[in-house]
Amino acid sequence: MHEGLLKSWNHGATRQAIISFVARVTLEGGPDYVAPAARIAVFDNDGCLWCEKPMPIQADFLLRRIAEQADADPSLRDKQPWKAVQGRDQGWLGDVITKHYEGDDTQLKQMAAGLLSAYVDDEVGEFAKKAEHFLRTEHNPVLKRPYLKTAYAPMRELLHYLEANQFTNYIVSGGGRDFMRPITHELYGIPPERVVGTTVLLEYREENGVGKVVHTSKLDVFDDGPNKVVRIWSRIGARPIFAAGNSNGDIQMLQFATQGEGPSLALLVTHDDDERDIAYTSGAQTSVALAKERGWPLVSVRDDWAKVFVD
Repeated sequence: MHEGLLKSWNHGATRQAIISFVARVTLEGGPDYVAPAARIAVFDNDGCLWCEKPMPIQADFLLRRIAEQADADPSLRDKQPWKAVQGRDQGWLGDVITKHYEGDDTQLKQMAAGLLSAYVDDEVGEFAKKAEHFLRTEHNPVLKRPYLKTAYAPMRELLHYLEANQFTNYIVSGGGRDFMRPITHELYGIPPERVVGTTVLLEYREENGVGKVVHTSKLDVFDDGPNKVVRIWSRIGARPIFAAGNSNGDIQMLQFATQGEGPSLALLVTHDDDERDIAYTSGAQTSVALAKERGWPLVSVRDDWAKVFVD
């Protein structure tokens, strides 16, 4: 069963719910046995597998490029999001995702227009190198930790625990697929082909007889809310039996995973520890209320995790 892998989880109801569920679906001959091929687990990334405050890591990556554009072209400085970046308007920037989870996408549309221009025409391999370099060299400004060391140790252990019990783990995130892919295998044990995320439209081009794939300035799919479920089906072709998230944008994914005919489990990570982590409730109120209504275990950073971050 490999429960020893969950060493950063405090003994309690949440840890026991995970262990009991895995025991049920792996007991051959038992009424809830699930064949290994159907043991599919999906995880959100931002706020679930790694810290997303004071802003999502990819937002920091993209906004730095936005700042470079505003420095080079003064005409952009009166438009959002260049205006907010140039003026260091953390309130405007911080409200974008919070308002999205509350149903208001006005600022998100303005933000997206700018962010989609950030790496237009970059070849996919070139973009991956830039993303990986950023992730390996930059730090969370509040926690004073390298970004790759803001991955949550208990969630990494959970991924390894499920894998040891013949689950296949996927990331299904609102974050950019191609931003995450360079480090997901190293950080989580999840290979690039099992990363599902937001994507820009890609385009094939030939230069001097050599083919390449490049980023365009058009959005393909914003992988959040209902889109997560659609993408799970289009990419995986099966309903997961385990799902973990942390926000209102994960509700449909958690519902989809728990509405099948067989056994299932959904977890919702709640950020209630402002000493070891960054505490917040914005953008998660609806999902927390639904979790309580449906009996999905709430993972308390404060109470359920003996240790928060990887070393």
